[in-house]
Amino acid sequence: MTTGAVIAIIIGVLIVVLVGGYVAWDMSRRRRLQQRFGPEYDRAVKTAGGRREAEAELSARERRFEKLDIRDLSPEETTRYSGEWTAIQERFVDAPEQAVAEADRLVTQVMADRGYPTDSGHRQRIADLSVGHAKTLGDYRAAHEISERSAKGEASTEDLRQAMIHYRELFADLLGTGSTGRHAPPR
Repeated sequence: MTTGAVIAIIIGVLIVVLVGGYVAWDMSRRRRLQQRFGPEYDRAVKTAGGRREAEAELSARERRFEKLDIRDLSPEETTRYSGEWTAIQERFVDAPEQAVAEADRLVTQVMADRGYPTDSGHRQRIADLSVGHAKTLGDYRAAHEISERSAKGEASTEDLRQAMIHYRELFADLLGTGSTGRHAPPR
């Protein structure tokens, strides 16, 4: 075998190894993003126009999230917020529109106390929440959409009840108390 042939074989093997390594890395990264973001991964692929664009966006969200100073709430804060939530749910019967608006305000306050920036607009709040709360992000989107319709007088009482259920899911996730049971009616 000539020296040129040996060099060509070595270069060919290196190319195969590099391509294989890249494909394995890319698949691993995709799996990690899919696991971390759950349904938000698929949503990002649809809205970004492709997998690569979506993965770049989700990776950028992770980098931004790493710079945030997110903290757990103290047991006292958790108890206080839980009490506020209970009071809001109790007001739902007499004033559903007001209760939904208060639920939105309380969720935003909990986010702020946990360290999420809340002054950068709803879209950025969604992006920030998507990193640590992907499982309840759909609830937040749905609740916020209903809340906006309610502010225009376009939401039925059933819509408002659904908004409370959605807000409650995110609220419990933010407090770290877990899901409250999606199908239970507001108390």
